[in-house]
Amino acid sequence: MNWKDILPWRRSHVTAAQDRDNFVTNRITVADYEDGHAVGTHGVLGLTAAWACINLIAGTGASLPLGVFRTTADGIRLPAKDHPLYRILHDSPNADQTALDFWEFMFAAVELRGNAFAEIVRNGQGQIVALTPIMCDAVCVRRLDSGDLEYTWTDAGAARRATQTGIFHIRGFGGGPLGGASTLSVCRAAFSSASVVERAAATTFSNGARPSGILSTDAQLNADQRKEAERLLQEKFVGSINAGRPMLLDKAMTWQQLTINPDDAQMLESRKFSGEEICRIFGVPPAMVGYGDKASNWGTGKEVDVLGFQKFTLRRRLKRIEQAAEKQLLSPVDRAAGMRIEFNLEGLLRADSKLRAEVNDIALKNKTATINEVRAQDNKPPVPWGDAPWVQMQDQQLGSDGSVPALPSPAA
Repeated sequence: MNWKDILPWRRSHVTAAQDRDNFVTNRITVADYEDGHAVGTHGVLGLTAAWACINLIAGTGASLPLGVFRTTADGIRLPAKDHPLYRILHDSPNADQTALDFWEFMFAAVELRGNAFAEIVRNGQGQIVALTPIMCDAVCVRRLDSGDLEYTWTDAGAARRATQTGIFHIRGFGGGPLGGASTLSVCRAAFSSASVVERAAATTFSNGARPSGILSTDAQLNADQRKEAERLLQEKFVGSINAGRPMLLDKAMTWQQLTINPDDAQMLESRKFSGEEICRIFGVPPAMVGYGDKASNWGTGKEVDVLGFQKFTLRRRLKRIEQAAEKQLLSPVDRAAGMRIEFNLEGLLRADSKLRAEVNDIALKNKTATINEVRAQDNKPPVPWGDAPWVQMQDQQLGSDGSVPALPSPAA
């Protein structure tokens, strides 16, 4: 396979402006199909497994707070809320979006197209004041003779151009300096197969004849007798209220109950396999998006799936964004001063009160957090004696003679 065929900026079905308008207005065009099967953004998101996986990854990642941190002289990392980037990354990247909206868009773009782009807006002093997302399908990237990267795209019918200093570019898996590999293109066959199965199932169950049974006889029935037999069946035996009513048959008639045939059963298995295959593509445990048996959907199995998702799927995606932001948004002076951009993974604990309480209890006992730091996580006011770490008596350091040194009493 030629890499030029799978990179996202090689699409030629429609123009960049048309493709952008189709995405915004939620229209489906020929660009979303290959040989009649859905392979584009709209077609793939129409698959329930793909929609659930993208929502899970993008929603979970975007819900984590992203902040700028400053490392002090003694090695302590503190939030740099006075830095101009802090408000942009943590609160609102631009005038139209919240941080959750912006990062959810960027996460989804990386998952689907292998790239996420945002225009860097600067003020007269060269400081970053906003990040404006760009539809990745409309962006073309090339290497200039000078060695710089040039980005061209279309916005509202107008051609735009910028160098790498004016574009925030997050590259997905398998890419080089020009960009990551598009998931939709690389896994085209899997998405096409899933689309075929879904459409076949929809056609079968919406238009196919699925009677509950067959009433047959060796005798020849005329038109009036057929209509009479159908009327009696519908009046006396159709509906749950008529379940169990005995059926009297004459003219050597017999009733044969129908169950799901092997072809339909195979179709259901194919739909399940397609969903699990999409989960494998995005690295999401099937049970987290509703696939799998009942035993795997809840209980200890689900807890293991959640931990695996956080460690092996979410973590590297967060790291990819953190390093891209540090490299492209922080100035050389900021990086030399130890400024860092990081997601706060503790945001995942907000929905689990029991686990958060256990973590805070361990932090207090091990003296890695103070009482006021723990209270601040729950938006509670500080207490006068809560800034110093507290220790239990059995954890005190012994003197050289084996005695317990006296500790200063806490401030009143």
